[in-house]
Amino acid sequence: MSYFQNKVVVVTGGSEGIGRALVDALLQGGAKVATCGRNFDKLYQLEKQYSGRPLLVHTADVSSEHECQTFIEATIKLYGTIDILINNAGISMRGLFKETELETLRRVMDINFWGTVFCTKFALPYIIQQKGSVVGVSSIAGYRGLPGRSGYSASKFAVNGWLESLRTELAGDGVNVMWVCPGFTASNIRNAALDKDAKPTGETKMDEGKMMTADECAVHILNAIEKRKRTIVLTGTGKQTVFLNRFFPKLADKLVRKFYYKNGELVK
Repeated sequence: MSYFQNKVVVVTGGSEGIGRALVDALLQGGAKVATCGRNFDKLYQLEKQYSGRPLLVHTADVSSEHECQTFIEATIKLYGTIDILINNAGISMRGLFKETELETLRRVMDINFWGTVFCTKFALPYIIQQKGSVVGVSSIAGYRGLPGRSGYSASKFAVNGWLESLRTELAGDGVNVMWVCPGFTASNIRNAALDKDAKPTGETKMDEGKMMTADECAVHILNAIEKRKRTIVLTGTGKQTVFLNRFFPKLADKLVRKFYYKNGELVK
């Protein structure tokens, strides 16, 4: 029997990318799933695909405290409890800080950090009762600041630090708190990334064919949840980046700049 059989699992940002892959895998594993997203049409298609299965879809922007509360309340009304919360919803950005409007950074922080805080706050009483898990889908950018992504890196550093604090606080309650840091993963997050003016860029220059797929990433995340791990760093490049930044930070500075800059200009 699957570890997730009959468990109530909440996945934010489940209409595409890693979130969608998590929803697919969880339903196949017998879980009762609740997910939210901002795109009604994508959620509708997801609900239609899994008609008759234990799936709640809810239109919500996680940067809104009220919408997060409403989403969690709808989950409790339907399922009665929550075993696992996977804070997956997120947004990226591309733009040099000196050229970027503050609204870009504010929007990224509201979704990535505050969205994680809001959903966790409202779900936590039920997770404590179930001695369940709180998960944050973070990023290598939460270990190493990346050029052109200052707001994204800040939000992921904040998520990592906040979840680490929460893990320590809940150590006596039987709740596992874990943060997952994928490296480059094929998903829509780069296409939806905000530019310096807080507008979606709508394109990416990265070759997603060479990246870990969202389905592979979901498998790693669910395995780690089952094993109640503390944190996982995915992809060889991601692990190398974290290692170099910890032990050889000056070298990491040079390599990261070389990766993101060509002829003195940010290109990725």
